Amino acid sequence: MTPVALILASSSRFRQAQLANLNLPFESVSPDADERSFEQETPAQTALRLAILKAETVAKTHTNHLIIGSDQVAFCQNTQLGKPMSLDKAAATLRFTSGQDMDFYTAVVLLNTVTGRLQQHVDHTRVTMRALSDATIARYLECEPDAIYCAGGAKSEGLGQTLIESITTTDPNALIGLPMLKLIGFFINEGIVLP
Repeated sequence: MTPVALILASSSRFRQAQLANLNLPFESVSPDADERSFEQETPAQTALRLAILKAETVAKTHTNHLIIGSDQVAFCQNTQLGKPMSLDKAAATLRFTSGQDMDFYTAVVLLNTVTGRLQQHVDHTRVTMRALSDATIARYLECEPDAIYCAGGAKSEGLGQTLIESITTTDPNALIGLPMLKLIGFFINEGIVLP
């Protein structure tokens, strides 16, 4: 197989750090994609559609590449939760999810722009949140303000784990933003040699 360059279609530093752990050279390209959800979609459908859209958007300007697209949708009390993007919205989100079960749907795709092959997967992770006081939420957001960039407002790989009672998943990486175990399988399918 002709070597192709690897691109992560994301500006997320969390996903970049996850991928960097594999010691594979890659470039990160921010996709210019409309990330709105559609009313008739399930959270899993939204996550997968957006992951594919991100990969295909980057593919328009990058040929001879393997492109990783990923997206995550949090779902709680019949409501899709996005990234809060402000401390006030993060606090409101954490109050809303306090003591509740949250479902995270994290989609990952690998698009080979040479062959057109698209591998895809949606991971489902269930998170049970502890009952959170306003004081706990305020302390958390003061210590970890970049949680505003995380779906659901809790950064599970950091202090956000103190807000979580339990996590049920087949891949703990998925909650951070990339289902790495499935992505590694995609790489193997493409002939990429991993250590």
